[in-house]
Amino acid sequence: MVLLVVAMYFLLACLAAWLALFPSGRAMVAGLLQGALHKTGARCRNRWSAFATGVQRTAAQGRNAGLAQWQDAAHFVRSHALLCAGGLVLLCFPLVVALFAGNRLTLRDYETSTREVNPQVAALLEGEQLAPPPPLPPLVFTAAEVELVRPMTASASRDWALLDKDFAQRLLLAFRIMKERHGYDMALLEGYRSPQRQDALAALGAGVTNAAAFQSWHQYGLAADCAFIRDGKLVISEQDPWAMRGYQLYGEVAASLGLTWGGNWKMRDYGHAELRVAGTMKR
Repeated sequence: MVLLVVAMYFLLACLAAWLALFPSGRAMVAGLLQGALHKTGARCRNRWSAFATGVQRTAAQGRNAGLAQWQDAAHFVRSHALLCAGGLVLLCFPLVVALFAGNRLTLRDYETSTREVNPQVAALLEGEQLAPPPPLPPLVFTAAEVELVRPMTASASRDWALLDKDFAQRLLLAFRIMKERHGYDMALLEGYRSPQRQDALAALGAGVTNAAAFQSWHQYGLAADCAFIRDGKLVISEQDPWAMRGYQLYGEVAASLGLTWGGNWKMRDYGHAELRVAGTMKR
């Protein structure tokens, strides 16, 4: 391989030296190149001329064929004038009916809905932004009853800013409806929950939670645990008839806002609501 490369290099060097030293060599090479270019150009011109002639011939044949077809169509129309006129009327009839009918024709399944729209839900959908309520004193969440029913509540996050914006607005609207319609003041017990906290709660047993880290919507800011406020104190106990009535109403309100209520689960969690967003949680 090395010898072949050396030989080729030697031949090229000799050729270059010959062209540099002998004018007759340069003239001979130039003549050969000029002859080759002349032959190539002649072939290209001949082929282009043949191509152009073929295109012209094809175009002329197409024009003649199109003219013949047009003449045949015109002859058919003249011979069957009544039949063609009837066909034209049939084709235009639906368009004429649609133009004259205007908005008077409606499909039964698409008639305007007469169902009453909740003005609060409509306001939310139109872009009204509800503000979170003022935070409650920390001592409210350290009461013995609260710790008994919901362990580790005192250290839970109640930062509304860590919740998904859409979910937070729905939850705030649920709070407003519960207050204005049913007279219940509500408080956020826990919103966003870190994976480490989720595992710590799961370690307390199935009575607290069955979900490990990233198996709860809390880790995505799409879930919240809530309770009621009465006389400045949190009411969480399910043994309280007033609270149980409130939980049932809260479940109905949450469902009307597109939220999933924990009170419908086998392991009931009456104060829990979540917004399930497709593709967020991968189990």
